[in-house]
Amino acid sequence: MHYWMAEYTFLLFQVIIYWNLCRAYKKERLSIMTINIVLVEPEIPPNTGNIARLCVGVGANLHLVKPLGFVLSDKYLKRAGLDYWHLLNLTIYEDFEDFEKRNPDGQRFLATTKASKYHADVQYPPNCYLLFGKETKGLSDKILKRYPENQIRLPMKTDFRSLNLSNSVAVVTYEVLRQWGFPELE
Repeated sequence: MHYWMAEYTFLLFQVIIYWNLCRAYKKERLSIMTINIVLVEPEIPPNTGNIARLCVGVGANLHLVKPLGFVLSDKYLKRAGLDYWHLLNLTIYEDFEDFEKRNPDGQRFLATTKASKYHADVQYPPNCYLLFGKETKGLSDKILKRYPENQIRLPMKTDFRSLNLSNSVAVVTYEVLRQWGFPELE
C-alpha cells in the first residue's frame, strides 16, 4: 500500500510541476506579446476614454504623454472609459523624452497621414509601441524624424484629412492582434 501511495504522490508531483511550468511559459509568452498604445499630447477626453476601454478589452498598455488637453478626472473621459479604469494598465509621462527614456526597448510604429506604408503592410513584433499624435496636429515632425522607416497610415480618400483618433487606434490595434492570431481573445 505504501508503494502505491509513493508512486501516486510522485506522479501527482510531476503533474503539478508540469502545470506550473506551462503556466509560467504562457505568462511569459503573453507578457512579451503586448501592445503598447502611446497617445502623444491627446486633447479630446472621450477619444482617450474610448482608447482606454479598448486597451482593457484587448489587454494593451496605454501610455499618455503630456501635456494632456484634459485632466484625468474629466467626466467625459471617465464616461467614455465606463467602469474599466481600475483594470487599465496606464503610464503617464511628462514629455516624449521621458517616454523614450523609460521605454528604451520595443519597436515603434508611428501613425501619420504623411506615411507611405499602410498599417496592414507592416509586420508588428511582440511588445511594439503604436504611437498616435494629438487630434488637431498629429505627431510632431521632431518625433516623426526619429523613426522615418516605421511610419504607417490608414488608407482613406485623398481629399480627406484624417480619421477620428480612437477609430484609428482601434483599426491599427486589431491589425496587430490579427497578425498575432488574437492571443488570449475569444
